[in-house]
Amino acid sequence: MKVCYFDAFSGISGDMTVGALVDAGAASDALVDALRSLDMNAQFEIEKTKRGGVTASKFHVRFEQQGHPHRHLKPILGMIDKAPISDRAKANASNVFRRLGAAEARVHGVPVEKVHFHEVGAIDSISDIVGACIALDLLGVEEVHTSAINVGSGTVSTEHGILPVPAPATAALLEGKPIYARGPAVELTTPTGAALATTLSASFGVLPAMRIASIGYGAGDREFSEHPNVLRVLIGEKTTATEATLVSVIEANIDDSSPQVLGYALERLLGAGALDASFSPLQMKKNRPGSLLRIIAHPHDQERLSAIVFAETSTLGLRIYSAERRVEERRVVEVDTEFGKVRVKVSGHGSFAPEYEDCRAIAARTGTPLPKVLAAAQEAFLKTTRL
Repeated sequence: MKVCYFDAFSGISGDMTVGALVDAGAASDALVDALRSLDMNAQFEIEKTKRGGVTASKFHVRFEQQGHPHRHLKPILGMIDKAPISDRAKANASNVFRRLGAAEARVHGVPVEKVHFHEVGAIDSISDIVGACIALDLLGVEEVHTSAINVGSGTVSTEHGILPVPAPATAALLEGKPIYARGPAVELTTPTGAALATTLSASFGVLPAMRIASIGYGAGDREFSEHPNVLRVLIGEKTTATEATLVSVIEANIDDSSPQVLGYALERLLGAGALDASFSPLQMKKNRPGSLLRIIAHPHDQERLSAIVFAETSTLGLRIYSAERRVEERRVVEVDTEFGKVRVKVSGHGSFAPEYEDCRAIAARTGTPLPKVLAAAQEAFLKTTRL
């Protein structure tokens, strides 16, 4: 399955999305021809440029401005339906506009049929949404995923006056999705970009397990000193690994906490959702024996787990860095032993191990030595594989 991942570390907008997909390999000539078929009297251009030293593609829509057209949802859907583009591109673009219309209707307190698509209904935004759906189709993308979205901060000027970032429609579209604000105090995610991401994405979060085939960068309008103002797109084939994701590794050197305190801290970290947590012996400065605390966590948990480390140990500083966590495909089967049922974890290449907690509970309940319970579970599993 071909997948697309939107890395929205500098937000997401419609033109950034189209630019990134073209940069990743969508045929620009075919895209422009399809957009011209909409008969909007607009010209389209894809320009190579740079943002923060990163080469990117900028998607431009140019047309004669005669006021600011206000369009209702029905005519926009009719325009899309008549366009000579694929059924999938039509369906995706129509669904994006329906979601956008529902958000605008909710914000303004009117039926969706009466929503005026101010900026969103203008020619450039129709081009962005339809163009993004055409580009995904040209690339053969079957599934879309998106990172947590940087929405920006500050205020934005709209036809309804000065509004806080994220704008009301953007906030409504992103409800329930992971967002954050970092960088300059400007709008980084537009309603069009939010509608595309939330309508088309199967999930939000870290990079899915995939084999990357191409990478594209779509340029935003502004240049920032803090980071490249681009939307990164990764296109590739989904892999069979059940888990191949980015994790945060949190480390601390500790030489003045008691073993009781450290043991309790470890329990709290594991109970709070750490993927793994451990101590290793360490020889520290002034020849003091100490411990290296290492925690593996989901990125969205790193701040909460870091707070636990500071609260429960004597450390005054942490090291946090990203790493890839790859886990072998696995399944769980249940076997019957003379002592009771035991779950067995089985890897993709056939290795297996009885679930320790199940065997431990049986040993404690029956008074049977733990090695004997483990052996019985192993024997029971081998018998099932021979049947």
